[in-house]
Amino acid sequence: MDPKELRSAIEAILFVATEPVKTSDLAEALDEKEADVTAQLDELKKVLDENVGGFALEQTAGGWRLATRAEHDSVLKKYFAKKGENRLSLAALETLAITAYRQPVTAPEISDIRGVNSTGVIRTLLERRMIRVAGRKNVVGAPFLYRTTKDFLVHFGLNDIRDLPRLEEFGDLIGEAMSDDLVAAISSAEPTPASEVQEISAEETERAEAEALAELEGLESSRSSEQRE
Repeated sequence: MDPKELRSAIEAILFVATEPVKTSDLAEALDEKEADVTAQLDELKKVLDENVGGFALEQTAGGWRLATRAEHDSVLKKYFAKKGENRLSLAALETLAITAYRQPVTAPEISDIRGVNSTGVIRTLLERRMIRVAGRKNVVGAPFLYRTTKDFLVHFGLNDIRDLPRLEEFGDLIGEAMSDDLVAAISSAEPTPASEVQEISAEETERAEAEALAELEGLESSRSSEQRE
C-alpha cells in the first residue's frame, strides 16, 4: 500500500472507530509495519493542522482518534443542548474530580469529601464506565475502592491519568467552575495507603462491579425509604 493510500485507510478507520485506536492495532488491521503507520499518522496530523477544519488528530488514552477542535466547543454545546444530550451533571463532575485526584477511593470517602450522600452519582458513573471497581479497602466492612477508567480519559481528552492538570485547574478541563471548598476538601483528603488496598484480578472485575452496583442501589433505596419516613 503506497503512503497516500495508507494514510487514507488510517483516516477511514479512525473516523468510524468509537474509541482511540492503538498504533499496533492499526498496523495489524492494515498489515503494515508500525513504523510506516506512525509516519502516516504524523503526516495526517500535519495535514489536518495545516488545513484547519472541524477535526484534529489527537493522541489520547494510549491511542489515536479524530476529534472536533476546541474552538468549536461552544457551537457543539449549543447543538447537543438542543438535542437534549445527557451531559454529566455537576454532581457527577465533582465525584469524578474526587475519584481522579484521590484514587483509589471508597464511596463513603467520596460522600464525606463532597459533604453529601453520593451513592446514586457513583452508581451512575459506574454504569457509564467512567469509574471502575479497583478492589476493596482493608478496613472494617471492606468497602469497594474506585478508580477512573479509560472512558474517563477519552471523555476529557487525556492520554494518561498523569496528564491531569493541577486540581485548581480541573474546572477548566471539565468546563465547570469547582467551588473553593471542594478543592480544599479534595486537597486535604488523605490518600488510601497501599497497605489497605486489596486489588482484584481482571477475572473478578465483572462480578465485583455487579456486586458494587447492587450494594449502591441498596444504599440508595434505604436512603429513599428513610427520607419518606
